[in-house]
Amino acid sequence: MTRNRGKWRLTALLGTVAAATLILPSSAHATAASDHAATRAALNAFQAIGGPGAGLYAGDRTGSWSLSAGTGTNGANKPVQPGDHFRVGSQTKTFTAVAVLRLVDEGKVDLDTAIERYLPGVVDGNGYDGNAITVRHLLQHTSGIPTNTPNPQAEPDGTYTLAALVRDGLSHAPAFPPGTSFQYSNTNYEILGMLIEKVTGMPVGDVITSRVIQPLGLTETRYPKPGDRSLAEPAVHGYRGVRVGPFFHWTDVTASLEPSLFHSAGAMTSTESDLAAFYQALVDGKLLSQASLEAMETPGAHAPYGLGLDRLPLPCGGVAFGHMGGVPGYLSFSAATSDGRRVSLMTNSEVSLNSEAAIGKMTAAASSALCENR
Repeated sequence: MTRNRGKWRLTALLGTVAAATLILPSSAHATAASDHAATRAALNAFQAIGGPGAGLYAGDRTGSWSLSAGTGTNGANKPVQPGDHFRVGSQTKTFTAVAVLRLVDEGKVDLDTAIERYLPGVVDGNGYDGNAITVRHLLQHTSGIPTNTPNPQAEPDGTYTLAALVRDGLSHAPAFPPGTSFQYSNTNYEILGMLIEKVTGMPVGDVITSRVIQPLGLTETRYPKPGDRSLAEPAVHGYRGVRVGPFFHWTDVTASLEPSLFHSAGAMTSTESDLAAFYQALVDGKLLSQASLEAMETPGAHAPYGLGLDRLPLPCGGVAFGHMGGVPGYLSFSAATSDGRRVSLMTNSEVSLNSEAAIGKMTAAASSALCENR
């Protein structure tokens, strides 16, 4: 997730937990009411404590299918579709991690080199020592930089710079010495955004677009420029609100989020179908060297999380690799397996009052879909 309570809760709940054009099977097809009964029930359970709607897109190397519950626009009958756009929150982190690891593969960045070498003076003061925090620590959330409710200094136009986000994050004292424990923190990935910009000389969003999004043909995926709060159509509307039994109240927040508030930790927008394609391409080795992919997938000694990837152990055996995302209006998860199974699902509310229950229902639906394709 991109907010204070953090995406690390997925990991806790789970108990551990050269670019090429991607060619996928045919797009999602309609399903009969009796199809995917177990996954449909799991998606309905997720939506029942989530937003007005929820959608799921899944498949394997032979084809794809989709399910929907509720509505993507409150007060209307608009089932969520695989091509509908939404804010993906911390799924952005996996794109950022891939961009960093592509620089590693090119010999421009070393995982175990101190961040001070690349960004002199940035991680310094308030108990921090950039010579003790490595690139790997940042990618794996073992830097000691704690999670925090963001309160950075805005620019006059209401946008935020990566430098301002990082200063805000580092204003909080370290949670532990680097490499000794794990705490999920947006600041880690905002520092990595600065690293990407320093090494490439380009805005981080342009790097992710040119080196990850475009080579895979993910035409419905965007890293918005600061100030661009729009969401491409067709769009799933995002809501904030509460549920109390059968009663609920929703406030539409689709266009209220300033994406630069989360930047390289959570700014991106996409669709279920594009996200499923991205994670499948990643685990298939179409983006990184084998060594870098293995590093992404491998938990650390003090971390249940890899380098920008979570592990989802499946009840039918095996493991899927993916990431969760949450920003005001949206909660989502996408993952893929090495044998070609993939899933992406979302609901259009961050469900702040029952997030752990929602995450549990969400990963249960994802697991059901992946096991159906086993």
